[in-house]
Amino acid sequence: MTTVAPRAPATPARPDSIYRSRDGHRSRKARNTVATSLISASFVLALVPLVGVVVFIVQKGSGVFGWHFLTTDIPFSDRDFGGGMKPAVVGTLLITGAATVMAVPLGVLGAIYLNEYGKQGPLARLIRFLAEIMTGVPSIVMGLFIYLLWVLPRKQNGLSGFAGALALGCLMLPIVIRTSEEILRVVPEELREGSYALGSRKVRTIRTVVLPHAAPGIVSGALLAVARAAGETAPLLFVIGIVTSTNTSIFNGPNTTLSQQIFRGATSPFVAAQERAYGAALTLVLLVFIFTALARIVTSLYARRSSAGG
Repeated sequence: MTTVAPRAPATPARPDSIYRSRDGHRSRKARNTVATSLISASFVLALVPLVGVVVFIVQKGSGVFGWHFLTTDIPFSDRDFGGGMKPAVVGTLLITGAATVMAVPLGVLGAIYLNEYGKQGPLARLIRFLAEIMTGVPSIVMGLFIYLLWVLPRKQNGLSGFAGALALGCLMLPIVIRTSEEILRVVPEELREGSYALGSRKVRTIRTVVLPHAAPGIVSGALLAVARAAGETAPLLFVIGIVTSTNTSIFNGPNTTLSQQIFRGATSPFVAAQERAYGAALTLVLLVFIFTALARIVTSLYARRSSAGG
């Protein structure tokens, strides 16, 4: 007699599971659409005042802006029409450039130490704590700090572009440290491990693998710091003085910047000074834009060269 094995009960069909997954997909798609719309609307809302300010500055400043404006000294009296912003342009380039040379390399090196070496050690935690504090310090406090530390002991000889570079460098340093560290954190760990597997030491791995991948973000953080420093007025009022003729020495004698002249012209009751202030504002916007574009181009070339060489 042949014994027939009992059949296992058939699993009931669950067509509802298919519909549940489709409903979940539709729900995720709807949430994604809503989130994308909110982000786009927020971007437009943030862009409207920015575009409005830029258009206003272009309209007001284009009347006096030109080659003569960039190559002529500032009139001694606010009542005088004409003149230019050559001393302020030269002073801005010298002071902001010196601050960048001091703050950006030191900030990037500090970020490399925090992310690649210090990690969560006591010294690394202390540096992060100090960087956070410095980020929130008002800019005028930095100016007073440099005034007490550098200018006051030297009396009138202490007023110089270098003092202004020190004040701006103190403002830029924590921004560069924090932004560079965050960018270094997002570099995939697999890239470092692959470099180590090929026999590269840590220093070479950082130089040839980590930095090329992090370069665009590091440059963005540095440009953010430079843009903030170039537009600062409060810390410079105490440490660089003010002049109406060009001073090409960063270490000797008072100097001036575009932000100072904007403040001076905006607070003046005379139309001539106000017009020069608008021209100085347009000049400052153009300088920041030009250097941002140049930095992006250099960063792109560096990343391509490092990728090809690596």
